[in-house]
Amino acid sequence: MTNTAAPTSRLVLADRLVTKSWATDAGLVLAGVGVTAALAQVQVPMWPVPITGQTLAVMLVGATLGARRGALSMISYLVLGVVGLPIFAEFSGGPLSVMKPSFGFIVGFIPAAFAIGWLSQRNWDKKWLLSLAAFFLASLIPFAFGLPYMAVVLGQLGVDNSISNVIALGVLPFIVGGIAKWLIAASVLPLTWKLIKRDR
Repeated sequence: MTNTAAPTSRLVLADRLVTKSWATDAGLVLAGVGVTAALAQVQVPMWPVPITGQTLAVMLVGATLGARRGALSMISYLVLGVVGLPIFAEFSGGPLSVMKPSFGFIVGFIPAAFAIGWLSQRNWDKKWLLSLAAFFLASLIPFAFGLPYMAVVLGQLGVDNSISNVIALGVLPFIVGGIAKWLIAASVLPLTWKLIKRDR
């Protein structure tokens, strides 16, 4: 019997804008690194974790490129930053970046980009309510990695790493900005898909 069920994984936004090939995939991955590096410099300096535009970049890159390329882009971002390119916040980079309290959030960018890319491949980025849910879930993932990492580093630095202080330093300052980035990302993708359909 022939399986006539519709495929669960579909093309993401990037696949509608460029011709798929190894070269374009590599270019898109590097473009994702560039976007994340650029928005990393849009920041409010704070310690131990600055407020930046990185999370917005991660969500947009993941949703636009899909799970595999989105995750590869964030892996590339992390690796290139650790080897020394000044692409982290405040144009920083280098091996000592792994010792910063904020580095766990960069690690969390990888599964966050994969998750929003995976959902986008299943059309969650095309409808407003699904987009809100998808980007909300993706925006939480960096915190799941970043907060425990920050707690460990703070402890090594002799700073209070109790749950209450970790939340005070790593969650509360980011609520307003996080909501804004979530709403922006969740709105941009459905709007872009609508514009593409109108052009056709």
